[in-house]
Amino acid sequence: MFQSFAARGPLQSIRQYGPALGVHHRPLIEPACTSASSAWRHSSYISDNSSNSTFFTSKPHFRKSYEVLPTLRLLGEDGQLVPGASLPFSLDHAVGMHETMVRVSTVDQILNSLQRQGRISFYMTGNGEEAAQVGTVAALDSKDVIWAQYRELGTFMHRGFTVQQIVDQCMSRSSDPGKGRQMPVHYCDANLQMQAVTSPLATQIPQAVGAGYAFRVGGEPRCAIAYFGEGAASEGDFAVACNFAATLRSQTLFLCRNNGWAISTPSNEQYAGDGVAVRGVAYGLHTIRVDGNDLAAVFLATQKARAFCMSNGEPAILELMTYRRGHHSTSDDATRYRPGQEAKSMARAGLEPISRMRVFLSQAGRWDEASEESLRARTRDEVMDALKRAEAKKFAPVADMFNDVWAEQTPELKRQHAELREHLKQHEGKYKSLMNFEQ
Repeated sequence: MFQSFAARGPLQSIRQYGPALGVHHRPLIEPACTSASSAWRHSSYISDNSSNSTFFTSKPHFRKSYEVLPTLRLLGEDGQLVPGASLPFSLDHAVGMHETMVRVSTVDQILNSLQRQGRISFYMTGNGEEAAQVGTVAALDSKDVIWAQYRELGTFMHRGFTVQQIVDQCMSRSSDPGKGRQMPVHYCDANLQMQAVTSPLATQIPQAVGAGYAFRVGGEPRCAIAYFGEGAASEGDFAVACNFAATLRSQTLFLCRNNGWAISTPSNEQYAGDGVAVRGVAYGLHTIRVDGNDLAAVFLATQKARAFCMSNGEPAILELMTYRRGHHSTSDDATRYRPGQEAKSMARAGLEPISRMRVFLSQAGRWDEASEESLRARTRDEVMDALKRAEAKKFAPVADMFNDVWAEQTPELKRQHAELREHLKQHEGKYKSLMNFEQ
């Protein structure tokens, strides 16, 4: 039941839009409407398909807007279900998802501090976006293949990615599937159907669409999932992927975390239209906008989107309205381009996702402050234990930098490898740090 909407005027920044999330409380998932297409080939003059017809007029009429996209919300900021809403999962399931969000928050806090200490080179937190990560993956099937961006730690953890795997990857140890050749937070686990995170923005979106197309053609009962931010939606890869998915009916879900910022660029400077969701409508994708801080709404929208995708073999896009409370990364200083009061306001209890779900579960008698503090303490101990084990591990062999580029090393790679071996041999005493690498 996806409802399609045309664009309205410029979207206010997430700071202005945030308080208005959830004005519309009904689930907004209805069949897409493709009437009034402006394409000549779909006009009633040529086609007898009324759903693709247009009309003619003698007056020039330009449109820049049409109607407002409603935002799906089930849990209000008071932790109560809004009128007409029901919980789309059991209380046990709710507790499990909340625990993942708390663990993600704790891991982020510790590893961000470790980067500041110089023990890891780089880090990116997902503060404020935990529900968008956990609520989506919890509604998927374990066979669905995920192409994450770089702020999906909760997605990995809820699928079973361990704290040890997180720390090993961030510390570039040889036990990491990438063998330490990738930046921190670029996780991967093929056993969990999680593809490798890559640094170039939006490249994962067409990849997911191609896989989703293959799944449909092959009759496979699974979807391809592309996670990305609203900044990545400004890349050409996104536009190409949307058109490919819509026209060739790819079993793909597009999950956009609109957190208000593309590094230092606010959303109202990224686009003049009404966010990202309306672009899906323009391409013929089934579309919904969701309160990304509402775990229940995120879960329901994802669940319905996947069911629709599998039953109709058509893609869908979800725009999850949330907020990036932290810096873009440890290489960024958000205080230089946004006031501190803004981030503080968006962190208020009930608006940000963890506190909203905590209130709901507390009112249901399933959670309390002692439970949360105990979970955070256990997670901190787990991270510190993983850190000790990771620091005792060696880095992958230096020769590994020439492997896994091609199935077999090319002559050029062999030449470069030989040059490196000769260089290290001539300057053996100057590279004592090589003792930390496997031989």
